[in-house]
Amino acid sequence: MSTTTDTAIVIDRIGVETIKVPIIGTSPLIVHRWSDKAKRQMLDAQQGKKKVKEHRDPQADYENSFYRIADDTNPDRYGFPVTAFKQATIGGARFYDKSVTMTALRQAMFFRGIITKADPQQLVEIHGEPHMREDVVRVGQGTDLRYRGEFTEWTTELTITFVTSMLDRNSLLSLVEAGGMGVGVGEWRPQKSGEFGTYVIDDARSVEVITR
Repeated sequence: MSTTTDTAIVIDRIGVETIKVPIIGTSPLIVHRWSDKAKRQMLDAQQGKKKVKEHRDPQADYENSFYRIADDTNPDRYGFPVTAFKQATIGGARFYDKSVTMTALRQAMFFRGIITKADPQQLVEIHGEPHMREDVVRVGQGTDLRYRGEFTEWTTELTITFVTSMLDRNSLLSLVEAGGMGVGVGEWRPQKSGEFGTYVIDDARSVEVITR
């Protein structure tokens, strides 16, 4: 005679913590959002439509380069894709030994942003006063002028949820700073052989633990 003992499978909930990390730029941030005009021109080219030459409007190019967080109370807030900061943080793993894999980090951290009617993607708010910059850029075999927004001095806050069994808080903060130094965000960042869009954790403000 045999006896079967049923044993329940016990699975603990995944431990997570959410923190808010204050960031301060250490070099200017250059923004370059794809404008509706640029996307329309790309679609026209793919559909074989004849390109219509238009007069250049530097001010319009400058205004269209911004990511915007707009609502009924404040239509003039600036943002930047939160995914750029996540990719920079993941890229910071290159500064450490190979036991820290970028694949594992993608699954261990989640960056949260704001979505408004002005932009369908998640953005973090950029605090600072922008100005227009004019750059000569290489396009194919020729050159062109680009008019984009630049924040000489800027700050933001990153809201990050991470799996505590895979990554502790201090390690996450180390990766945030490594990504800010060696990868950066925006145009002409270190990842693209530039010196712009770098940042560190702002020691003048505290890292806030939201949930744990």
